[in-house]
Amino acid sequence: MEVPILKQGDYLIATFQAALTDEDLLQLQDALVARVGKFRSRGVIVDVTAMDVMDSFAARTLRALAHMVRLRGAETVIVGIQPEVAFAMVQLGLTLEGVATALDLEEALLLMNRRTKGANIRGR
Repeated sequence: MEVPILKQGDYLIATFQAALTDEDLLQLQDALVARVGKFRSRGVIVDVTAMDVMDSFAARTLRALAHMVRLRGAETVIVGIQPEVAFAMVQLGLTLEGVATALDLEEALLLMNRRTKGANIRGR
């Protein structure tokens, strides 16, 4: 299942519509990293609200995605981790260490604006 990726100004927003397979997650990772360069995006927001389970592969993939995006000059915010998912992640020792998170898209946009404000690295 392909995840829609929307361009909103300097940001890319990817919203999971349902649970994704490992292959879907890897395709999303590749697509987002490529589009950051193509659109010269300053940030990526990944909305995982629809995920009712996050296994170790998904957590590692999201963490790797955030680090790859950072190496491309942009920030990442993961948004919408459900309470049950957060609880299970903690119980299983899964972390998104070094990755910003937010409760909802509105908060993610505010956080992204604060993190990228004045970050005119590319001369924009």
